[in-house]
Amino acid sequence: MENMIFGIRPVVEAIESHKQIEKLYIRKGAEGQLMSELKDLCMRHHIHTQEVPVEKLNRLTRGNHQGVVAQIAAIEYVELDDILERVPDDETPLIVLFDGVTDVRNFGGIARSAECAGAHGLITSLKSSAPVNADAVKASAGALNIIPVCRVGSIRNTLKALQSKGFQIVAATEKSRKLLYDADFRRPTVIVMGAEDKGISKEVLKLCDEQLAIPLIGHIESLNVSAAAAIMLFEVVRQRIGD
Repeated sequence: MENMIFGIRPVVEAIESHKQIEKLYIRKGAEGQLMSELKDLCMRHHIHTQEVPVEKLNRLTRGNHQGVVAQIAAIEYVELDDILERVPDDETPLIVLFDGVTDVRNFGGIARSAECAGAHGLITSLKSSAPVNADAVKASAGALNIIPVCRVGSIRNTLKALQSKGFQIVAATEKSRKLLYDADFRRPTVIVMGAEDKGISKEVLKLCDEQLAIPLIGHIESLNVSAAAAIMLFEVVRQRIGD
């Protein structure tokens, strides 16, 4: 586990010095004043914690972890407004949103395609999402060090906010009868990519303005999410390149 710190005091100091925490594991049933202070600090800073058996913590480190192990983020996350403000005036915004993509290689692969396609940012969930760790950065060929990434507590609220700013929300789903080639990507767009096994959640799908499928001719019913994202992104490029 890279970029790891352990022990209550070191983790508290990391949070107070505004280091961005990727994962924070706390021993199940852990109590005490210092542990309570740490939990309160996590709540104030909106840091998601995960309670785990002590055996997991022992596997992560042989050091005196005191029931706490944290992983520092491999990249510097930004706010949604930061992504929007960085879009050049002469470009049409393009964002990729991850709804449950949990494989770091898929996450990194999509980030690589997004950066190559000129996307302006990535949005992922604080929960149930692939960690942006060294493996993800490697899979992205360094793209995750270039393209801004935002983590949000609520995917649905974020999509609603983007819709209010004039974005169309486009879902990539093989269940749609409408093909991506029949959509208009020359307006501000968010492309939503779903989980590897279940696809986009029903709650998120309901919010999408368009549900688009990639035509498949072979016998396998769906593409890998990273491959599907690349096809979606470069259809956007194809449509916009002549503008």
